[in-house]
Amino acid sequence: MRILVSNDDGYSAAGLQALVDALAGLGEIVVVAPDQNCSAASNSLTLSRPLFLKQAANGFYVVNGTPTDCVHLAVTGMLDYLPDIIVSGINHGANMGDDTIYSGTVAAATEGFLLGIPAIAISLTSHDGRNFATAGRVARELVERFIADPIRDPVLLNVNVPDIPHTDLRGTEVTRLGRRHKAEPVVAMRSPRNETVYWIGAAGAAADAGPGTDFNAVERGCVSVTPLQLDLTHTAQLAAITRWMQ
Repeated sequence: MRILVSNDDGYSAAGLQALVDALAGLGEIVVVAPDQNCSAASNSLTLSRPLFLKQAANGFYVVNGTPTDCVHLAVTGMLDYLPDIIVSGINHGANMGDDTIYSGTVAAATEGFLLGIPAIAISLTSHDGRNFATAGRVARELVERFIADPIRDPVLLNVNVPDIPHTDLRGTEVTRLGRRHKAEPVVAMRSPRNETVYWIGAAGAAADAGPGTDFNAVERGCVSVTPLQLDLTHTAQLAAITRWMQ
């Protein structure tokens, strides 16, 4: 089993090390991660400057780019083989509902999926970061399941793990993405040069968080596993837009 690991919190993040430690022994592991925190980088590729690949003291490969850059570079240029699976994380914070659009953690897994490789994005749903070992164990269990029973078609799984001890988890649920309210307003401040600067506001609270959603599963102490797809076509509107265009 050849496993490519990446993340969006950067090569020195505690969650990344916890993931690598958890996957140890399952196969050949190669880590290619950003040189700095790239949270909310989404599926961005760096096209305006060259990328550099270096190896850090901990053995991880480091790229001066986005999570998507890391996976793309690894699969299409660095490695002389196609990984069997890509695991991205462990993200420090949840990636549920609308978060998945912005998430660099999900984006790294998505790039693997686009390149035909099964991929898992895994997040710890709290910024306290007390139980990375729990999320690591969940990741290992999923990869072990994949080894024992491979999924034939490329699959993209978004996994969110409550920040609690593994023994306190109340199971695993296959879910759909929930929805958030709109984000909080931007926060205006004054710079040392007396310029107005803005910080992006916090994410909104969960709006669609009923049974079957990722929000609901995590709230009840369950691991949420959501299969994602990349077809953005609004099929229900095809007929209406066709009539509108005539």
